[in-house]
Parts: sequence; structure tokens; C-alpha cells
Amino acid sequence: MLPVSLCLDFGNTTLKAAVFTGDKMTDRIEFTATEALATIADIINTYKPEKSILSSVVHHDRQIENLLYTATRFILLDKNTRLPFLNAYGSPETLGNDRLALVAALGKQFPRQDSVVISIGTCITYNFLAKNNAFRGGAISPGINLRLRSMYEFTDRLPLIQRDGHLPMLGYDTDTSIRSGAINGIAAEIDGMLNNFTEQYGTINAVLTGGDSPFFESRLKSKIFVDTNFLFKGLYAILDQYN
Repeated sequence: MLPVSLCLDFGNTTLKAAVFTGDKMTDRIEFTATEALATIADIINTYKPEKSILSSVVHHDRQIENLLYTATRFILLDKNTRLPFLNAYGSPETLGNDRLALVAALGKQFPRQDSVVISIGTCITYNFLAKNNAFRGGAISPGINLRLRSMYEFTDRLPLIQRDGHLPMLGYDTDTSIRSGAINGIAAEIDGMLNNFTEQYGTINAVLTGGDSPFFESRLKSKIFVDTNFLFKGLYAILDQYN
């Protein structure tokens, strides 16, 4: 019987869990912060995972950690966690756990190859793993909603608009101009960053992930692989080091 593992990702927008049977992801659950403790207890009772890992970039109920420590062999992802790559980031204490997991997934899927993973959520992160298996860093920029909200909050006259709606290249009114600037601007940014990586390193593997990644899949000119579960695969790769 294959072992069961539980991977938890607490992000700025959503809290998510993934169940792995062996090395295959077999279930994914989303929940709110108020539902977290009860939901995780239910997952443990249902699937009986042997091991678990939590990546959290938000404050969370410490009872969750206590539950995981009691019911499983638990790893809290932080700067002291053993990683399957060399972390060459200059300030590891400030590095988001989600970025560590994404880089671990790169190393698992593209071993010893220059690769970049781009995650589009509240922020957009660019994370580069060199072919010598060293995480070299990347970049961070605002995501869609941050761009839309900042134009509303830091100006007197621009409205707060929704992401979804008509999206021409040339906006014909204020709403479409804002939407075009935010969304087409992100697409151009990603294409430009990938071109820069290619110019510097030659052929690279590129992965797009995060909650808003499907929204951009068809808007990019660059060749890129889209995987909305990439962070979970990285969490599993980190957890899999621990027997």
C-alpha cells in the first residue's frame, strides 16, 4: 500500500491542501482560515497521512501545527528546512516559503537544467534555479488585483474595476484602458523577463503557476508550461527527503 502524504499551502488569498498517494497528487481541497482546523482534522481522519508539510506566508492557528505534529510526521517549512537544492539567496530569512517550494518543484521536474518558475497570485514571483542546482533568486512584482487596486487607491479619479471584462490592446474608455494596462502589461512583463533569462542563460525551462496562471496562458508569446499544482509538487519533493 502506497504511503499517503499531506501538503498544505497557506497563501495570502486562499488556504489549500493536497493529498499525495505515493508521489501522485490524488486530492486537492481549498478552505478558509476559520475552516482550517476542522478541515485538516477531517482530511487526517479520512486519508490518514503518514507525513505532512505546511508552507504558510500568513499567520495561522497554532493548533493546526499541534494537530499535525500529533497525527503525522510533520515538517513546518522555514529557513531551517532541509532543501533539495542549494539556496544561494542573499537574505534567506526574508524568502517566502512558497518560493522555496516552487524551486524544489523545478529541481524535481528539470534536474540540473536552467529553469524558471513564475507564480501569479497576489504578487508575481520569478524564481530561477541554475543547472548547478543553486537557487539564484529572481524578481517580485504586483499581481493583477494589486495593480488594479493601487491605481484606484493612489489616484483621485481612477475607478476600481474588475479583472474580467473587455480587454482590447487600445483601451477605448477609462475602464478598458486600466484593464489593458494591468493585464496586457503583465503579459508583456512576463514575456520580457523570459526573453531576458534566455538572452543571459540560453535555453531554459519555464513554468507558469499560481491562481491567475490560467488567465495568462493564452496571452503569452513565450513558450511556457502551465501547472497550477506546481507548488504542491515542490512541497512533496521537500517532504519526500524525510523518511
